[in-house]
Amino acid sequence: MDRSIPLLLIGLVFGGGLGFTIAAANGITLDGHDHEGHGRYAGHVTESAAGHAHDTPLDLEAGANAPSLEVEVSRDPASGWNLHMKTANFRFSPQNASRKHVAGEGHAHVYIDGVKLGRFYGPWVHLDGLPEGATEIEVTLNANDHRPLTVGGTPVAQTLALGE
Repeated sequence: MDRSIPLLLIGLVFGGGLGFTIAAANGITLDGHDHEGHGRYAGHVTESAAGHAHDTPLDLEAGANAPSLEVEVSRDPASGWNLHMKTANFRFSPQNASRKHVAGEGHAHVYIDGVKLGRFYGPWVHLDGLPEGATEIEVTLNANDHRPLTVGGTPVAQTLALGE
């Protein structure tokens, strides 16, 4: 009896399984997307600062047209917190996310205790299920291509502490 076809099938099953296991252990999926650094926070899929980080900042010239950010956090009467991102010389631009940089537009990244909650395309975010005790919230403004914005070398970002 010819064993070549059953042996081929066994090789494909075990070889493919081993290959998928090695790829998954290294954070690689079939779409080529690297999941290393992803985590979970309060039921949301999150990305760490290292995952998807486009570490090279986009440094903008200081002046009257430079973007700025002011962040306020207030208790929501029903539950959680409301985060308000007030910007100047910056427009949230969801339609251009992951595209080339356009001056004066982009999105925000929000981090809870150093873990990226996600990217946001508008000035208001509801935060629910924050950890008890001291919690650090960081907001950064980012270009469409995800590079963090800086003005004269200073990040366009703000960090707030809750529960202290």
